[in-house]
Amino acid sequence: MHPVGRSALIVFEITLLSALILATRCANYQDVFVAGNVYFVDADCYARMTRAQLVTEKPGLIIRHHEFENFPQGTTPHTTAPLDYLIVALSLFLNPFTTHALELAGAFVSPLLALLGGWFLWWWSVKFRYRWVMLILYAISPILVHGTELGRPDHQSLLILLVAIAICAEWSSQTLQAANMAGAWRLTSAAAWALAIWVSAYEPLVLFLILTATAFMLNRREVFARDRRGGWILFAAIIAIAFAIELRVPSFGILQSIGHLKNWGSTIGELAHVSPMNPVWLNWCGFLPVVAPVLIWMSIRTPRNGASGGRAPPIYVLLIATYFLTIWQARWGYFFVLIFALALPALLVPIKSSAAVWIAFVLSMFPILRDWDERLWPNEAQLAGRVERRIESAQIRDLALSLRSPEVHPFLAPWWLSPSIAYWSGQPGVAGSSHESLNGIEETARFFLSENLQEARAILEKRHVAWVLAYDFDRVAQNSAAILNEPLPREPLSRVLDRTPSHAPPFLVFSAQTPACKLYAVAIER
Repeated sequence: MHPVGRSALIVFEITLLSALILATRCANYQDVFVAGNVYFVDADCYARMTRAQLVTEKPGLIIRHHEFENFPQGTTPHTTAPLDYLIVALSLFLNPFTTHALELAGAFVSPLLALLGGWFLWWWSVKFRYRWVMLILYAISPILVHGTELGRPDHQSLLILLVAIAICAEWSSQTLQAANMAGAWRLTSAAAWALAIWVSAYEPLVLFLILTATAFMLNRREVFARDRRGGWILFAAIIAIAFAIELRVPSFGILQSIGHLKNWGSTIGELAHVSPMNPVWLNWCGFLPVVAPVLIWMSIRTPRNGASGGRAPPIYVLLIATYFLTIWQARWGYFFVLIFALALPALLVPIKSSAAVWIAFVLSMFPILRDWDERLWPNEAQLAGRVERRIESAQIRDLALSLRSPEVHPFLAPWWLSPSIAYWSGQPGVAGSSHESLNGIEETARFFLSENLQEARAILEKRHVAWVLAYDFDRVAQNSAAILNEPLPREPLSRVLDRTPSHAPPFLVFSAQTPACKLYAVAIER
């Protein structure tokens, strides 16, 4: 191809891929940017932004303890520093252009990480025959979009990028004949795995151990060969640096409430089981998983020549492992779909007809396209629900801002609202959205379900609470009953505070309200 034509094709491909990635990730912009303010998509995001806010105020700070949740004990979180500083670094570039640089950085960090991942995959897959099957699925799969969407500054977006680089680098290191290039890919893989484990010592660590064990069984000598020593040294060095910087071990006090942890986990979507018959698999990957076992069998039996399909069994092991892990916990779906997308070009190599592949691929995308149709053009009930949630978030924000004070005035609110209220108000909450906050979550649930006013008062005294925010009774009561695994009382305190504030106990003084929630000052002599 003529150099000018080749350059034009490259520009066209990158532009098309970038537009597709950003369009899908930013499709929820109306829910994120409301009335000139930034609203993040879930509770964990507000906890992350509180960390970023603290780092902005004290550059160089490594946050090893959360005082803004599970007050007054706080928590020792599993959250680590890399994403905190990535958000703060992005905000420095935005500072000259806006007064809301940190919030905008938090809103855009995940789509930008997804964009970097797309560019890397475009460059890495240049020799693959069916590379655009992978790139399109990466760009439009709803589960990958959810993990990297606008307004979601959570660690999954950084993990998706790092794990993609790690797997691709390891794959390339096994297929390249040139020793110097293979060595560079091994170092890249080692660094990416180590950084991913630094970000979260859960999913990446499990994937790394599965990949290493698979490689060991296939060729145990190669795993610890001389040309891999540099990679192992780099891996160990990054892990050592991570440990030296973080310098903490997560708290295991949560194990004392393992029953309530299970109950609480059942109320969270990403910890739910995903049945093999659940249609959500089709929404994530189209009809492709239906034929994946046949494609894996054909791919293993078909001889390989070249990098585009060679030595793929380790990624197939990862694919199968993440499938079963996703059945166990939905949060593994990000990695299952990512690995499935990476494996697709190799899986499709045995099929010689490009036309057949593309026709089958387009037809298989119908469930994904239907999912996007419902998102972009919701029915009246769905649209009304979205508008209601936007209005509700703005109202809770206004109430939270009224709590701002240079002094510490802790609050008690439903656990899923506590991180956002803590972020907006600057005050610590009794509950939180992390499992380390389970003690506070449990006591918050007991408070809202209590019919015994002395018990409710004792919880407020124990936690030094100054403010109580009452929210929709039905949701609070049902969630609290599920957490405690107790029947719903006839007249819980949450009902009184939400429906009949004039009947509130004397130690709770009605102070303010919005259509979304009510605010009570705690009147207890200390």
